Amino acid sequence: MTTSTPEQALSGVGVLDKASLLLGVLEGGPASLSRLVSDTGLKRPTVHRLVLALERLRLLARDAQGRFILGPRLGLMAMEACRDHLVLSAEPVLGELRDITGASARLYRRRGNMRVCVAEVAAPGDPGPRDRVPVGAALPMNAGPVSQVLLAWERPDELYECLRGAQFNAATLSGVRRQGWAQSIGGREHGIAAVAAPVRGPGGRVMAALSISGPVTEMSSTPGRLYGSAVIDAALRLSGGGLHR
Repeated sequence: MTTSTPEQALSGVGVLDKASLLLGVLEGGPASLSRLVSDTGLKRPTVHRLVLALERLRLLARDAQGRFILGPRLGLMAMEACRDHLVLSAEPVLGELRDITGASARLYRRRGNMRVCVAEVAAPGDPGPRDRVPVGAALPMNAGPVSQVLLAWERPDELYECLRGAQFNAATLSGVRRQGWAQSIGGREHGIAAVAAPVRGPGGRVMAALSISGPVTEMSSTPGRLYGSAVIDAALRLSGGGLHR
């Protein structure tokens, strides 16, 4: 792994350059304070002061293990930056998919090593805290069917890098390409099932992932078999009728 150093920063504004180094490390996923120090080359007191300030600004947050992650405010900024025709046209498609399946329906875009929820139509009633992914939330790309769909059709050289530390492998992604959807049982949260399919843009390139999720008790232990076709059909509508394979 290449270690970033303060000398690589180019803006000339010291505090911004240092904050940028920290955010750059976290683009690759959660990191402890010690790792942020080692990867940036910054002094520990400086890193500690900056991460606390960035956390107060909601530019950083912490995961369940206390590691630093990109914060919800960055997800909201990313959502605004990529707000386009796809996002604006997603709500009715998500609503119909929710009505068909009874599950929460969401649209995700990839941003570096993160997947950002850019549109959501929640399931009726209270989905419970484990199945809440608000618009603007940024999650790592190392687990779950959404990540698998966003990565399955990537170039082999980029895919090799993305699979480092992932909870799935190349064989898993081969299966996703073959069937056109991905599924998980408890992949992101215990007791939650999910199914995702690719949304394609011009030239057939995967530009987003459409997913549904809900309790395993309602979606069963084989959600892909039950709902894969419905999710693919909805993704095709957002793709403008493009092929999903």
